[in-house]
Amino acid sequence: MTVSNPTPLTSDADWWRSAVVYQVYVRSFADSNGDGIGDLQGIRERLPYLRDLGIDALWLTPFYTSPMIDGGYDVADYRDVDPMFGTLADFDHMITDAHALGLRIIVDLVPNHTSSAHPWFQAALAAGPGSAERERYLFADGKGEQGELPPNDWESIFGGPAWTRLDDGQWYLHLFDPAQPDLNWRHPQVRAEFEDVLRFWLDRGVDGFRIDVAHGMIKADGLPDVGFNSMTTGQRQSELLGKGRLPYFDQDEVHDIYRAWRPILDSYPGGRMAVAEAWAETPQRLARYIGPDELHQAFSFDFLDATWSADSFRKVVDTALAESTIVGAPTTWVLSNHDRQRHVTRYGDGAEGLRRARAAALLMLALPGCAYVYQGEELGLPEVLDLPDELRQDPAFLRIGESRDGCRVPIPWSGELAPYGFGPEGSELSWLPAPATWRDLSVAAQTGVPGSTLELYRTALRIRRAHPALAITGGITWLETEPGLLAFSRTAGDAVLTCVVNLSGVPALVDGYGEPIVASQALTGQDAGHLLPVDAAAWFERR
Repeated sequence: MTVSNPTPLTSDADWWRSAVVYQVYVRSFADSNGDGIGDLQGIRERLPYLRDLGIDALWLTPFYTSPMIDGGYDVADYRDVDPMFGTLADFDHMITDAHALGLRIIVDLVPNHTSSAHPWFQAALAAGPGSAERERYLFADGKGEQGELPPNDWESIFGGPAWTRLDDGQWYLHLFDPAQPDLNWRHPQVRAEFEDVLRFWLDRGVDGFRIDVAHGMIKADGLPDVGFNSMTTGQRQSELLGKGRLPYFDQDEVHDIYRAWRPILDSYPGGRMAVAEAWAETPQRLARYIGPDELHQAFSFDFLDATWSADSFRKVVDTALAESTIVGAPTTWVLSNHDRQRHVTRYGDGAEGLRRARAAALLMLALPGCAYVYQGEELGLPEVLDLPDELRQDPAFLRIGESRDGCRVPIPWSGELAPYGFGPEGSELSWLPAPATWRDLSVAAQTGVPGSTLELYRTALRIRRAHPALAITGGITWLETEPGLLAFSRTAGDAVLTCVVNLSGVPALVDGYGEPIVASQALTGQDAGHLLPVDAAAWFERR
């Protein structure tokens, strides 16, 4: 059933060019019914919190019908809500409420692969080799005298071979878990199906899509070998992500798909958009995903991967801004997400990691373009590194011992005991346990507390939305500084906002930028200027 009543926000079709998007990992955000798993109704109940935080849109990780082998990125039905998360009616109520609060909704789309429980794959298994049903996936005969070897040397991103053999002798491709068979995107039924899926959710009022594995749908003709894998050389093929070419990623033909999708998005009012999770060997190839005839954005993972140094951040920022100018699209900045270790921990953990994370937030939010905030980063949450192995659910952990579960622990809302208000009052269930140290990091514990990370984000987001120099999508002007400092300004008319970040390892005296309006650590006033502490950032205003 398609509903026509939800209408997107109609103001500013270019909202996505400067938006702050908050990523909701659905099962870990808010649990409305006490079963220990976050759901759509839980999101709906917390929408006022997100409005007050100051974000513009929510990106929801997959909530579709799924066996949940890979946290919902194994989709069995692209047009329904998994009962774990609620119903389509719950989704409709949530998006209606979000729009009423001025918040847009971006949903995750998973087009590279389906779940092995998807009706198409079940039909392919039943139909057998050579059938029309198998043509919608990538089935192949094996090598060796009896076909006992995989068709090629491709490796799963989760480790091990990217092929699984069936009892009938054929192999099928899965670049991720065996429960996630790859689709054949050269098949017209596959293309037509996903164009219809796009329209299904656009008709329900969604404002955009995050495209999972956007670089992966087309595989090189003939399925050629890579030439190495972890079994032959000890080097995993996934180490080439963002550094080199693989025959199953970033093929030129993938752009034909997005050129067919863009007119669909453009046919709906309100500035519907799409952002690519794409990896390419050069910034130039990544930029090809973006443009007036393809997608609106692609994540800049280089910013997430920057080391804690002025040179590293400046190089990443310069490259991203240069590429955005070429394609006429905004940059996208991100510090953490559901696939990567939280940046508090990446930056050193403990007090040092938190100091740096707060400074990095001010750096990110002062840059032109679109910023993506991962749930809980506004609370300063670190990675949970000591989860019991038996509770981890990441399929990569089961295959190669690497786990993303530590950044997916349900966020703390209130209370003295875990799970800190994740569920309704009195509920003690949580699909992953929160550590005792998170009691002091909850929303309730930080709300209204001067200097807390939550209040820092609220202040910065409020200024970002209101300040004329941050409201425009133009570039930045780098300023000369002492070694180890970054300083740039943004200007609108007579209004100038300057962001200064101290990555030098010693306190730095800064002067001439105007009055401080927000800082990640308290500044010390001096006659000659302001003393910016180690691992701190501040915004200065001059009008």
